[in-house]
Amino acid sequence: MKTRRISILTSTVLLAAGLMVPGCHRAEHHPPAKDIVDTAVTNHFNTLATALTAADLVDTLKGPGPFTVFAPTDEAFAKLPEGTLDKLLKPRNKEKLASILTYHVVSGKVMAADVVKLSKATTVNGQSVKITVDHGTVKVNDATVTQTDVEASNGVIHVIDTVLLPK
Repeated sequence: MKTRRISILTSTVLLAAGLMVPGCHRAEHHPPAKDIVDTAVTNHFNTLATALTAADLVDTLKGPGPFTVFAPTDEAFAKLPEGTLDKLLKPRNKEKLASILTYHVVSGKVMAADVVKLSKATTVNGQSVKITVDHGTVKVNDATVTQTDVEASNGVIHVIDTVLLPK
């Protein structure tokens, strides 16, 4: 019984430290099975998934990568001026939508511990985003990072609360 209590206590401590997934009883690191797109869909980034499909970027982000994606939540997309998203999702605006979405992607797998050491990062669309850290809050341009290090088989997702718009 004492061994079981220690195992449960160890599992609880590892889970709280983010080193273990619920239901797993060992702190081994297993590579994520899902790519960036599937991870986004699983984590309810519905608007982002719809936009990636409309911009024909799904196959790219299912590719080998690695990629770092600053992924706006559905709520972030809802903050865009009324009608903006509907307009961007139209086939005639595919190129503009792709430019916006690739502004959220950086080549390579940049974990949070490395992001906070940067002052800027060059995105896949060729423009840079500004990265700042103030009292533990990380911002990418004007977006606040609300969750970090959501690992995927071909990169990592950092969740942001605002859609990034290139200049």
